Amino acid sequence: MIGYYTAAQIRAAEEATGELLTGGLLMARAATAVAGTVLTAVRRRTGGVYGRTVLLVVGAGNNGGDALYAGAILAKRGVRVHAILLDPDRAHIEGLRALRQAGGRVTDRVPERVDVAVDAVVGLGGRGPLRPVAAQVFADLADRGTTVIAVDLPSGVDPDTGTVHHPSVRADVSVTFGAPRIAHLVAAPACGDVVVADIGLDLPPAALTCPTDAEVARAWPIPGPHDDKYTQGVVGIVAGSAHYPGAAVLATSAAVAATSGMTRYVGPATDQVLAVCPEVVAAPTIGTAGRVQAWAVGPGFGTGEQAHAILADVLAANLPTLIDADGITVLAQHPELLAGRTAPTLLTPHAGEFARLAGQAPDPDRLSAVRELAARLDVTVLLKGRITLVADPDGQVSGTDAASSWAATAGAGDILTGIAGALLAAGLPARLAGVSAARVHARAARLASGGAPIGASVLRDAVAPALRELLDLRE
Repeated sequence: MIGYYTAAQIRAAEEATGELLTGGLLMARAATAVAGTVLTAVRRRTGGVYGRTVLLVVGAGNNGGDALYAGAILAKRGVRVHAILLDPDRAHIEGLRALRQAGGRVTDRVPERVDVAVDAVVGLGGRGPLRPVAAQVFADLADRGTTVIAVDLPSGVDPDTGTVHHPSVRADVSVTFGAPRIAHLVAAPACGDVVVADIGLDLPPAALTCPTDAEVARAWPIPGPHDDKYTQGVVGIVAGSAHYPGAAVLATSAAVAATSGMTRYVGPATDQVLAVCPEVVAAPTIGTAGRVQAWAVGPGFGTGEQAHAILADVLAANLPTLIDADGITVLAQHPELLAGRTAPTLLTPHAGEFARLAGQAPDPDRLSAVRELAARLDVTVLLKGRITLVADPDGQVSGTDAASSWAATAGAGDILTGIAGALLAAGLPARLAGVSAARVHARAARLASGGAPIGASVLRDAVAPALRELLDLRE
C-alpha cells in the first residue's frame, strides 16, 4: 500500500528524529537525493554531466537549503550551477556558503543555457500561487522546454489538497523525502514522476492510500476449487432505456468480463444485451430478476418517476448497491431513499453529478469534498477523473492515478459501473471495489488505446486482457 501524507504529518516525523534534524543530517540526505535526481535528468537530456548547466531557483527556508547543498554536490561533479535567490536576505546561509565554496554562482537572471532547472521556491509550508518574479522565471524556462526538478513539490501546488494554483510550476520530476505527499497523487499531472528518497522517517498511518497493482490483483476474486457461479457473486445490472440501450450493453458486458460469477440484467434493452452477452440472465423487473448479491443501477435508465420507483425498490432491498449516472440524478432529488440502509452503498459520480449531490462542484479541494460528501450521506463516494478518489463514511480515502485520460470517452463510466458492481457482488468492500475497478478500467483504456483515441466499446473489449495482465502480478 502506498501512503500519501499531510505536511503536518511529515513535519512531525522530521521533528521526531531529534538530532538527525537539528544536526543537519536530514538535510544532507535530502540534498544528496536532489543532486542524484538532477544528475540522472541531466544525463538523460544531454548524455553527460561535466560542463552542463543547472539553474537553482531558490526561496527561503529548508527547501532552499536542500537545493543549495545539492548545488554544491553538483558543482563538485563539474556541473555549472547558477542560483537565483528570490529572497536573498532569507536564503539558507550554510547552504549558500557551501554552494559558493564549491564554485556555484549566484545570478539574478536565467542563464542563456539551462539544461535542468531546480524548483526550490517554497516547501511544505507554501500556499497560493507563484509570486511574479518566480512566475516569470518558470515561464521563461517553460518556453525553452527546460526539464524542471521540483524539491518536495512543485511550487504553487498545495501539499494537502493538491490544488494547483495559477501560476505554478509544472515539474517533470518531483523528488521528495520519507514518503509521498497527498499532492503527489491528487495533483499528479503537475508533479511529474515522483522520486521518494528514504531519509529515515518513522511515519504514522497515511492520510490517503493507494493500493499497488499486486495488492489489487490479490484482492480480485477468482474461482477457487469449490466455487460455482453463485458463490462467486451474482450482480444485477439495472441500466439502459429505449433512447440509451448502449448503456445497458456496456455496463452488463463489463460486469461479465470482470468476474466469473453471474450477471442478471433488468431493463428494456434485453435484446441488445443478449446479442452481445448471451450468458446474461435477463428479466423485465426487479421483482422477477431473482437473487443477487449486489445491484448496480443507473446508467441511461432515465430520471423520471419510473426511475425513482426502480431506485427505491433497489435501495429498499438493503443489498450492496452501486449508483451511477441517472441514478445519481434521481438520488440527488430524493436523498431520503438512503434512509435506514445498512448495506454498503457506492456512488460513482463525475464532477457534474457530484455537484448535484453536494450542491457544489468538488473543485478545487477534491479530497475534502469527497470525504465530506461520503460522511454526510453515510455512503462510499467514488469521484471519477484521471485521479479517482474513493472515500468511506469514516473518512478513509483511497485513490488511484490513471496516468492518462484515454478513458475520457462517452460510455466509459458505464463500463466502470459494471466492473465495480461485479466486485461488490463478489464481496469486496465498497472502497476496495471502487479503487480496484478504477485501476483495471484505466489499464484497459491504456491497453486499448495504444496512443490513439478510443471509444467505449474498444475499452470494454480490453477489460479482460487488462485483467489478465493484472492477475499475472498475484504473489
